[in-house]
Amino acid sequence: MKKVAVYIDGFNLYFGMNEKFGKKYLWLDIVSFAQKLIQADQELACVKYFTSRVRNNPPKELRQKEYLEALETYTSAELIYGHFQSNSIDCRRCGANWPAPNEKMTDVNIDTHLIIDAYKEVYDTAIVVSGDSDLVPPIKAVLENFPHKKVGVLFPPDRHSHMLQNIASFHAPIGKKKLKDSQMPNQIIKTDGYILNKPATWR
Repeated sequence: MKKVAVYIDGFNLYFGMNEKFGKKYLWLDIVSFAQKLIQADQELACVKYFTSRVRNNPPKELRQKEYLEALETYTSAELIYGHFQSNSIDCRRCGANWPAPNEKMTDVNIDTHLIIDAYKEVYDTAIVVSGDSDLVPPIKAVLENFPHKKVGVLFPPDRHSHMLQNIASFHAPIGKKKLKDSQMPNQIIKTDGYILNKPATWR
């Protein structure tokens, strides 16, 4: 069996789903979703989900916390965290100032894991779920240094990159059916008995 590793750009996928379908598919079981991407002669080696903790927005922080804990409880996915950097935007005309947090390290983390996992022979085929063209260099590096490996790109809804399309071994958009058919239960019970609930606004 050929081994497949799936690398998910969490925010790229989240915003793509949210913009295309609203909030109905955000409670996504990423391992169930990944299983739907592989073929009969392949096996799923790992699913890695790259994200950062939201800051300075309590309602969003709570929804994200519930989701990430649900993934850790219900699935076998590995979660890899970057961070938010606190920036601000100043309006020269009116003097107003407002926060503009910036997500950092997701691209670098994906790059690192993609290349290290290639050296460790974790996968024969890697699938990158993202539309971020910053991922072109690591994909190109893997394909040039490991010609027997494949790296495909699946584009989240409303996300696309011609640069990624041109370098990838294969590419495709993510359709609604795979997302719809890969939802977690509305309630998930942690080992300590705490119940994680799908956010009401995601229903």
